[in-house]
Amino acid sequence: MQWISQILFALCLGTGIWFFTGRVRFIRRNILLGRDVDLSDNPAARWKQMLWVAMGQSKMATRPVAAVFHLFVYLGFVLINIEVMEILIDGILGTHRIFSFMGNIYNLAIGFFEILALLVIIACVVFLARRFLVKVPRLNSSDLKGWPLKDATIILLVEIVLMAALLYMNAADQILQSRGAAHYTVGAGSCPVSQYLVPLCDVCSTGFMIFAERAAWWFHFIGILLFLNYVPYSKHWHIIMSFPNVYYTPLKPKGAFANMESVTTEVKLMMDPTAAPPEGYQPPAGFGARDVQDLSWKNLMEAYTCTECGRCSSVCPANLTGKKLSPRKIMMDTRDRLDEVGKNIDSATEDNKDLHSYISAEELWACTTCNACAEACPININPVDIIVQMRQYLVMEKSAAPAELNNMFTNLENNGAPWQMSQMDKAKWTQS
Repeated sequence: MQWISQILFALCLGTGIWFFTGRVRFIRRNILLGRDVDLSDNPAARWKQMLWVAMGQSKMATRPVAAVFHLFVYLGFVLINIEVMEILIDGILGTHRIFSFMGNIYNLAIGFFEILALLVIIACVVFLARRFLVKVPRLNSSDLKGWPLKDATIILLVEIVLMAALLYMNAADQILQSRGAAHYTVGAGSCPVSQYLVPLCDVCSTGFMIFAERAAWWFHFIGILLFLNYVPYSKHWHIIMSFPNVYYTPLKPKGAFANMESVTTEVKLMMDPTAAPPEGYQPPAGFGARDVQDLSWKNLMEAYTCTECGRCSSVCPANLTGKKLSPRKIMMDTRDRLDEVGKNIDSATEDNKDLHSYISAEELWACTTCNACAEACPININPVDIIVQMRQYLVMEKSAAPAELNNMFTNLENNGAPWQMSQMDKAKWTQS
């Protein structure tokens, strides 16, 4: 009957990978809807940036408590997957703990994984407490109501259950090995955590313990597949996207605005009617960002990378003074709109909405462009870049700037300065 289990295992694994691959293709296609931008310069600096910020989590350290517990989850996710590799090989080949031939190294690894599993459980409980008992403000703001709150809770609970299943599986394995049960001649190794579960389970019959061990094994495997396919729909997709996102972070200073080459070219052509347009030049169809397709692919990648941690909004001066702007919401709205556009493409339908249907002008003009949000983000997301491009659309396409800015534009046009004084009077202050 072992071959039936192997076939079932392979079918589950193949199905899970197929669905996961489909979602990844959907996300990749959506990201590539954005404008092309070249971020391939200086690969050495980019690798260093990725290793320090994404892998080393250097920017997490500004909040030490969250950083320590997040490190537990991060290490657990990365290293416990080595044991998942053993589960995959055992499932396909019909073996049991195939890596156990490594002896003491295997025992040490299993012991280390169990300690990590316990730390992951503790970290998830702490994160749930911070969200629901301590009620950390940035984790309980209005832009997290509804699905974002459920999403965060689901992930934390799933991680707790998966780690508990792993520990229970090891405890059952120890009991079966001690009883000499068939197929359990190789033990689980050193089990510093699950050994304390053994007395609670040792009262059960051998037949029941075999069923319990297999049930925990299958539960852990199926849970991983379901988790794998849930993550791309969740904010926890950042566990994958944070690495390329940090790698492709622009190396220029955060406050540097990108020059709009199309505007520069158009102005030069208007100033010199005899000038010939550059070879292959196409007049711009529009200015700024009306919808997600007008943003760069890096902006769209950032939307899928956002962890919704709220560090950006917690340092935003506009948000802190009660204005409507939340940098976190900017990224969440961009992601939601991008998902919607992708589904419209797949279903060959159109809608009358754009990104401005999600993000209001009040939010956009509340931004001071101080870049505090970009500085605070642990994975280098920059909401200001999206805000500025959406402002450009409002000003250059819709002539919808606030009255204060319109006055400044008029003064610049007439007086060559933001102030309402003639150019002849601009130097009078030197005479006083």
